[in-house]
Amino acid sequence: SPQKGLPKNKSDTQKILTMASKAAAAAAAAASKYGALWGRGYETFLNRRILSVTGTGDHATTYLQGLVTSDLTAEPRAPREEDMENVHALSGAVTDVDVAAAEDGGSDNDAPVEQEVPVRFTSKMRSTCFLDHRGRILTDAILWKRTLDSDGGSTTDATAKGQTTEYLIDVPDDTAESLFAHLKQHKLRRSKIKLADKSKDLSVHAVYGTLNAEGAPPGYMAAMDPRHPSLGMRVLSVGEEIVDSGDDDGDEEADITISIEDTGPSISSKSPRDKRQQHFETLMNNFFDSTPGTYSVLRKLAGIAEGTEIASKTALESNQEFLNAISFTKGCYLGQELTARSQFTGVIRKRILPVMIVDTEMEVPRPWIMASMIQEMGEKDGVEKIFGAMKVVDGTKPKEDAEMIKVKPTGYIPPPLPKMSAAGAGSIVSMILGSVNVHTSEDDGNPQEGDTEAEDNNADIVKEELQKDQQKMEELKKLQLSGQQLQTELSQLAIPGASIVDKKDGKTIGKIISTPAPGTNVLLAQMRLDRLGLLGNNQK
Repeated sequence: SPQKGLPKNKSDTQKILTMASKAAAAAAAAASKYGALWGRGYETFLNRRILSVTGTGDHATTYLQGLVTSDLTAEPRAPREEDMENVHALSGAVTDVDVAAAEDGGSDNDAPVEQEVPVRFTSKMRSTCFLDHRGRILTDAILWKRTLDSDGGSTTDATAKGQTTEYLIDVPDDTAESLFAHLKQHKLRRSKIKLADKSKDLSVHAVYGTLNAEGAPPGYMAAMDPRHPSLGMRVLSVGEEIVDSGDDDGDEEADITISIEDTGPSISSKSPRDKRQQHFETLMNNFFDSTPGTYSVLRKLAGIAEGTEIASKTALESNQEFLNAISFTKGCYLGQELTARSQFTGVIRKRILPVMIVDTEMEVPRPWIMASMIQEMGEKDGVEKIFGAMKVVDGTKPKEDAEMIKVKPTGYIPPPLPKMSAAGAGSIVSMILGSVNVHTSEDDGNPQEGDTEAEDNNADIVKEELQKDQQKMEELKKLQLSGQQLQTELSQLAIPGASIVDKKDGKTIGKIISTPAPGTNVLLAQMRLDRLGLLGNNQK
């Protein structure tokens, strides 16, 4: 629900569902600051690892402060808000009218709604990067922070005697081993710092369709994704009571798994991570649908690369300053020199961008055509030639003899690349691949039984509508077949390391760094900004 975070128990169901309709417009208004809000769902991450750094007092903070790009001693900033001005209609963004209606308590056509839901970002979770000695990215990560008491349990009292600080590092599986070795290498003789891999004990999840991470149940930590709210609410299962409840639920068979290996069948108990995942899924199934694979699609639509996709690249090339992962005001840290120099010069020649690949026979939208023209002619000359105008200086002379001057373009001028939200791009992907619901005449209902006159009058209309429905389904099937063919071709060609080449001059304009998100034609590539008309552009 947009108004509530995770439900604490099943008794909250009716209350949450009642409040959901009232909070919908308010959530839409708040979401408009960050683009459209995705539909409800949840996902359990199976390809993430959790590493632990624990230290008494502030030792853990001091240790990590010298290794990460973010400032652990300052409150994290909120993500950059969407610039809603001049956003193309295909973005599907909430309009100013919708925002005003939510702030005023509703519109004429809607029921009254509650005030805008605040989107809070706290220091208990932040995004960051670990760099090597060259200043190149080792991996990105999400840092969770909690305070432990003398018995090892979580506490909210930071001044409690014997308390320790623990950072739980949520890191992609493909870079976890290299990061763990990196942490060990720089631990040196810090006896008050303890490192551990808790991947088998803890579980991490995401919940979509909410803007409020407050009120997490006992045993859970929850916060909005600090990189961008469209990535959902991040949830970490840490409480021992969750594992204990799985042992005491009376279902002994549920905690036993049977596996068949080369040596024969074996019986083993469920790991704490498996129990946590089961507990979370049982809790969420009452409120949200399971949507595995959603995160991969969302992050690629938003242009966010992770793990080995950004390994050995610079932080600014990977857009980490836009994802709240870099502080340019903190003290020294490993690899700072290259990052600071890149920021000081202000020239980033390559960046990771989301790329949507379409068939050559697709009808290209007009804004894309204009953007291509601007790129070819250069931003300044292209804008003036396409959108500029000529003005007569002396109106007394004949038109053919009159002196003409250029007038600067006014009104809406599209950028070198059309502005499009991740939600808008997702809609286009669905249409291209035929992943849409087709409205048919059956959705409109049939005449009531006994209404003979209505049935006779509508007989011809119904027949015509059925023919239209058949045409719609045939067109949809063609889209789906062409979409499947496109995805098959992309799976063979669009592989990491493949080049994107401009056929006009044969020059490489980008390198693919990730395969397309499952079921889509969207991938990530490191693109040359000069070939996109974005080099030196203020609106990067």
